[in-house]
Amino acid sequence: MKIGVQLYTIRDYCKDLTSFSESLKKTADIGYKYVQISGTCEYDATWLKEQLDRNGLACVITHTTPDRIQHETEKVTEEHKIFGCRNIGIGYFDIKNEGAEGFEKKFSSAAVKIKNSGYYLMYHNHANEFEKINGKTHLSLLAEMFPADTLGFTLDTYWAQAAGADPVEWINKLSGRTPCVHFKDMYYDRKMAPVGDGNMNFEGIIQACIKNKVGYALVEQDDCNGIDPFICLKQSRDYLRSLGLD
Repeated sequence: MKIGVQLYTIRDYCKDLTSFSESLKKTADIGYKYVQISGTCEYDATWLKEQLDRNGLACVITHTTPDRIQHETEKVTEEHKIFGCRNIGIGYFDIKNEGAEGFEKKFSSAAVKIKNSGYYLMYHNHANEFEKINGKTHLSLLAEMFPADTLGFTLDTYWAQAAGADPVEWINKLSGRTPCVHFKDMYYDRKMAPVGDGNMNFEGIIQACIKNKVGYALVEQDDCNGIDPFICLKQSRDYLRSLGLD
């Protein structure tokens, strides 16, 4: 399993192409080699490939506008082909109001097209996905509705914990469907923390990820509590490296 960065952490430093380019360099200078493109300004796929190549980075997953995934599926997959990214992610869906059935209705066709093109649609959870409907969580229902080779899950460990779920249990439940997992720690007051600085069981989470052949642990911290997010990203990487990851 490799360590990467969810660039949503540094979204305030990626608001235009100049700052986006500078932030990719700073990310690489910290020592990261893998990134998730999310929360940045708009970019051209060829421009992104050039920037990634220049900094020795690889994009392993994106968060792409759901409307584009649904209505411009072929164009989205063509763009991902240009910068060499297999995983096409949905960062947020209003699961509480639309339910798993609503997601299936909107994205089942796109998910099949993406699969047939050699790519993989990925769903990222927040806390709402762990609400139970007739005894089953929304996340369980999604996993039942879509074949494993058609929909994957970017399990967000922080949001699972915040919802009262066990991240280790869910990594095991979604075995084979989580090429990427978000690593984000939690302080006692639910504030987000650099990985290793909070109270989550990351040694257990890492073992579960390795057991279930997760490809990438993507460090994310939506809120750095006033601290420079690049400092937080370095702190998380240093901790994960101390546990033998790189």
